Amino acid sequence: MKEIVEKQRKFYNSNATKHIRFRKAQLKTLQNALQENETLLHDAIYKDFKKSEFDNYSTEISLLYKDIKEARKNLFQWARRKHVFTSILNFPASSYIVPEPLGVCLVIGAWNYPYQLSFAPVIAAIAAGNTVVLKPSELPTHTAAAMTKIVKENFDPAFFTVVEGGVEETQELLKQKFDKIFFTGSTKVGKIVYKAAAENLTPVTLELGGKSPAIVTESCNLKISVKRLVWGKFLNAGQTCIAPDYVLVHNSIEKKFLEQTKQEIISQHFAFENDNYLQIINNVNFDRLTKLIDSEKIYFGGESNSETRYFQPTVMQNVTLDDAVMQEEIFGPILPVISYNTIEEAISIVNSLPKPLSCYVFTKRDSIKRKVLKEISFGGGAINDTVMHITNSNLPFGGVGHSGIGNYHGEAGFKAFTHYKSVMDKPTWLDPSIRYYPHTPFRLKLMRWFLKL
Repeated sequence: MKEIVEKQRKFYNSNATKHIRFRKAQLKTLQNALQENETLLHDAIYKDFKKSEFDNYSTEISLLYKDIKEARKNLFQWARRKHVFTSILNFPASSYIVPEPLGVCLVIGAWNYPYQLSFAPVIAAIAAGNTVVLKPSELPTHTAAAMTKIVKENFDPAFFTVVEGGVEETQELLKQKFDKIFFTGSTKVGKIVYKAAAENLTPVTLELGGKSPAIVTESCNLKISVKRLVWGKFLNAGQTCIAPDYVLVHNSIEKKFLEQTKQEIISQHFAFENDNYLQIINNVNFDRLTKLIDSEKIYFGGESNSETRYFQPTVMQNVTLDDAVMQEEIFGPILPVISYNTIEEAISIVNSLPKPLSCYVFTKRDSIKRKVLKEISFGGGAINDTVMHITNSNLPFGGVGHSGIGNYHGEAGFKAFTHYKSVMDKPTWLDPSIRYYPHTPFRLKLMRWFLKL
């Protein structure tokens, strides 16, 4: 691990990555490599999750192509020197901000969207001019192997490389001195990464999770709300960090909501053979999900098969904050439903839990939209939709509090891997004496006047 980092630091210090044309060429290489290996990527993720080609392309590969295209198109603008106003106290001078890469970066990917959550931060790091060590999750073994093959066949390891392995390899990587660490995963592991980074004062971006709520009000379009909620919740079999974790439903529409949710799930025919549903990643997570269900509170679903790791889309009713399903992020196809009487009560429930990564509100009333946005702190979200805010690269993506530190996507990703160096450039042909000794009353008067301008 030490040798890998040393080689990358030597390459970075050669200044090769600081040239914009070099960065654009490397991004193009990555795009070509992904396109040439789409079949490999589809086959690998199907072996790990039974994820269909359609879902793999729409939720992972296509987003990477979009990121690369946007970075290559805007890179000169993002990386250019930016002039800012200079105060009269510093006249004559010019002031500007110079974006510069941080250096050698470690990206630790997540298992639930293994391609997108590994390569998206890599794209941002390359665009910003860094070298990169990628540590993909070891849980989906076939996708990790596919990513390793693609990177090793197309990139100089001194610039971009992959380290496979589990906890031991990750711990060894975290002992090294990086200039930036980008981690996507659980809050529990995020704390470990943060602590390790602190030993070297390494800046971090932590993309974590949490219990993301959906608030369904009596003024919503119930049919569309249910359709979008069911899609967002059971996409990837619920193994999505920004999936609605639980739903708060106004008590006046709770029965209609439950019935329509049940019918929507049935109409979608979620099944492996229909190429629209996934396995739970492993037996550990399968067993964990099983323990979250209270059989007496199942409204729909609840069936599972440990051999195939199939877990039926499940809806629970009469749920309280004391239930097991509300004690941790679900990260699976279980939807707890909690009824509320007033919007104030719903907001109070959300605010009693750690700040979530996402929040969704379904309503036609502008007053409720404003109230939720003002009174609930969350990373990002949507009004009358779920999940889709992640597809807009103009919206920085990240958490707050326990759900994360920092953000990325689009220019925000470039900024996440960039230091903005402030410079004042001053000529020598004029040198006002006001700041020099002796400090006379007249100079103090002038100083007061200048500082008011």
